[in-house]
Amino acid sequence: MSNHNNNPKSDKEPCMISCPVCNREFRNEAIENHVNKCLFLLNSQMEKTCKRDNSHLKENPLTPKRLKIETTLNSKDVTNEPHGSTSKNSCKTKSQEGIPLAEQLRPQQLDDIVGQIEAFGPGSMLRSVLEQKKIPNMILWGPPGCGKTSIANVVAHICKESSTLRFVKLSATMAGVNDVKEVVKIAKNEAQYKRQTVLFVDEIHRFNKLQQDSFLAHVENGTLILIGATTENPSFSLNNALLSRCRVVVLSKLTIDNILQILIRSVVRNKLAVLVDAEDMKQDLNESKDIPVIENKSLQWLAEVCDGDARIALGALELAITAARAQMKNNKNVSQVITLGDLQNGIKRSHVLYDRQGEEHYNIISAIHKSIRASDDNAALYWTTRALHSGEDPLYIARRLIRIACEDIGLRDQNAVVEAVACLQGCQHIGMPECDILLVQCAVSLARAPKSREVYEAMKRCQAFLSDTKGSLPAVPLHLRNAPTKLMKSLGYGKGYNLLHKNESGLNYMPEAMESVNFFQES
Repeated sequence: MSNHNNNPKSDKEPCMISCPVCNREFRNEAIENHVNKCLFLLNSQMEKTCKRDNSHLKENPLTPKRLKIETTLNSKDVTNEPHGSTSKNSCKTKSQEGIPLAEQLRPQQLDDIVGQIEAFGPGSMLRSVLEQKKIPNMILWGPPGCGKTSIANVVAHICKESSTLRFVKLSATMAGVNDVKEVVKIAKNEAQYKRQTVLFVDEIHRFNKLQQDSFLAHVENGTLILIGATTENPSFSLNNALLSRCRVVVLSKLTIDNILQILIRSVVRNKLAVLVDAEDMKQDLNESKDIPVIENKSLQWLAEVCDGDARIALGALELAITAARAQMKNNKNVSQVITLGDLQNGIKRSHVLYDRQGEEHYNIISAIHKSIRASDDNAALYWTTRALHSGEDPLYIARRLIRIACEDIGLRDQNAVVEAVACLQGCQHIGMPECDILLVQCAVSLARAPKSREVYEAMKRCQAFLSDTKGSLPAVPLHLRNAPTKLMKSLGYGKGYNLLHKNESGLNYMPEAMESVNFFQES
């Protein structure tokens, strides 16, 4: 296969590769997809002209050429250099211009994955399978910036190194059923050459239930190996039929040490800046004139405020380094120092993981409720303040506090529900940020109040009794029925009713045959 790099040109020109089918030239990153389409169209034309003599079952003469093409592409794209290392190839440097730092630092090998030791660490089952170049159907579930797409990038490089695997990436935010059908169509053609297609669908929860069903048959028969990435709970956002065909891999939020390791790796391997301590600042400033200088404590602070999101941390670092280089360009021979203050000015508040419609929303509210139930006023204050700090609707918190006042405090302190309703009304009148103290004070008051779940438990037992009742429910006794008309009075409605206490009236207020049932006492 001819490669445009054999005739070196100016560094300003991109790397171009000729297609062996149509002889047109394409960029390095687009040539593989184009070759696949060319071969697919060529094979489709050959099948149409093939006679019904089983000649289509014979070995395709293009197969050796196809494998040679892809082997050359794979050997060019996959290198043994450490992840994030810079290459002397000017074409590769040019192709990375304009690409965000977080995208440039995608890991290419299993050893490059930071964090997620339990799922992909040494000795784990998934790592052992991937090392054998066996790709299972799996759903990667975790918070933003924890490494879902990076793991898929490692799988993509495994596919490039294998002659029997092919990697395709779709984003559910832009793709639809027609795109999936196109991938399946090409995958079936690839299967004739004993190549299996690995389909990565980013944000797979964006597909509705009908769109998700389009994967089922093809995952079942092995036409596709599906890898999905989602930030939403798969139990709620994905079909049960799809989940039964895939392994759900739970990815945890990256720790501060994980984020710091990623930041240091990005700075050192890509030579973005010189890492220094505050004590060695003057010496390092004299030695560094070409790239900025950044303090170690600045990276430590950045790792602490990004809330486990590596993408946020790398984006902030890239912004700071870009600004520093711009100032160095204007003031030549002057080293630019990226201090902790510079980063703090660039990031006005810490990034807090929270989704008012997602699972974290319900997790925080559950933490508030359980803390109040356990009479932990300190935890109730923390979780309520954290919910407000993350942008939760204050009226939603106030409504939940009313529920807590009735469910967990009940009759032990009947002023609790009055206070919770007053809190809701106060929040409606003054809004945020002034209503924050109302919510926190109400939460702490409910946590310190005496608790009684007597009414709540009695209600649950009554609901269970009604659900378990077979046949029709018992009728209302005649003496308890309303009698607004003469006909109803003549039928005995309301007959014998009096205003006395139940112990003095001689009347029974429960349905017939339920006189001895008491929901306030456990059976």
